Amino acid sequence: MKPMPPSSRLTRRDFVRTGSVLAATALNSAAPSLGRAATAPAAAPAPRPLLTPASKFRDVSRGKPVPHTLKGDALIAARLTPKTWRLEITADTTPDPAVKEPASLSQPLTLADGTALDLPALLKLGQQHGVKFLKAMQCLNIPTPLGQGLWEGVPLREVLRLCGPLRKVRRIYYWGFHNNDPKQLFQSSLSYSQAMETPPGELPAFLAYRLNGEPISLARGGPVRMIIPWAHGFKSIKWLQRIVVTNDYRANDTYAEQNNDPEAPLKTAAYLDELPAKIPAGQALQFGGLVLSGWSGLQRVEYALGRSNAGPDAPERWSEARLEPAPADWRAVLPAGIAAREILGFDPKSGQPATWPLRYSMISWSSSVAGLAPGKYALRARAVDLNGFAQPEPRPIQKSGRNSLDVREFEVV
Repeated sequence: MKPMPPSSRLTRRDFVRTGSVLAATALNSAAPSLGRAATAPAAAPAPRPLLTPASKFRDVSRGKPVPHTLKGDALIAARLTPKTWRLEITADTTPDPAVKEPASLSQPLTLADGTALDLPALLKLGQQHGVKFLKAMQCLNIPTPLGQGLWEGVPLREVLRLCGPLRKVRRIYYWGFHNNDPKQLFQSSLSYSQAMETPPGELPAFLAYRLNGEPISLARGGPVRMIIPWAHGFKSIKWLQRIVVTNDYRANDTYAEQNNDPEAPLKTAAYLDELPAKIPAGQALQFGGLVLSGWSGLQRVEYALGRSNAGPDAPERWSEARLEPAPADWRAVLPAGIAAREILGFDPKSGQPATWPLRYSMISWSSSVAGLAPGKYALRARAVDLNGFAQPEPRPIQKSGRNSLDVREFEVV
């Protein structure tokens, strides 16, 4: 199929600009003169690229020094170069006394005997079992997403199968390099079922070695990091170097020790872009942001606009915003040499996403309001998931994933 000519292709920016004009809305309670036409509107908010460049991801790396700042011999000694990276897979040799029968695996992979997995072997495994998926990164306790990429790697289950039959295994523990300081160790875990028994159509936990078609940089957790599609970023451990199978039934996640919920999935949530503090009277208000489709999917994004002095008991009138459509031509979005039909969640024949947005990904949304009378206003946004739950339902507890509503205040003058 030949790509559409530039003159007939609807770009992401064109969509937002056109949609904003078509859907301009007035608020009865805020603007007594609804028939008054707005003056030339301010520029519509530009949608983010679907793929965040690796260098543009927000960095929340831990460690002193942060592992991706290592240089020269220190980097080689840490096994954080493509040539020196190794992954050990062993059984838990010191389980809690409450664990009566320890886990075991048939063929441990260790540095001591020279069997630890190296990057060429992982890439070779990827030739047969490799997966690609579009995923947004969001931290459990940070109010804005960190970025979104096309991640590529090998399902965790295929890597564990290199070790032969597993016995008495209930959880998979894993961690990365953190300066060999036990106090800096940052680790996470999955249940055996999450690692090995992914239902058809669901996304597997996987060891990633490419981001947006390129090797994962050290700053983004390379050469190899864990990616858990349905989870917050603390599960997607950077600089992966160790996997331990255990019969312990408890999560070992570092985040669990800080009153966080280590099993909480990504939340469906809308995020508002910043607004100018003052907007000229007669000018249409253009606004938008990002929305992340979490575990429960996304039905729509809504916004409510009212007087900022209306009080907490004032009724909120929610209106539906416009979601960015799926690209008509994915070749303009994806890295060179990668076809949409190769990506999990896309139809292998048509190359179009089976749902939009894809779960665990984020897209732009936008809307506009015209005819606002002078005064101070508060704008809120929320996502509604496929269950019909409006953010922040059903779990407003921040330690299971920050999900409070974004609010922006401004004044029409």
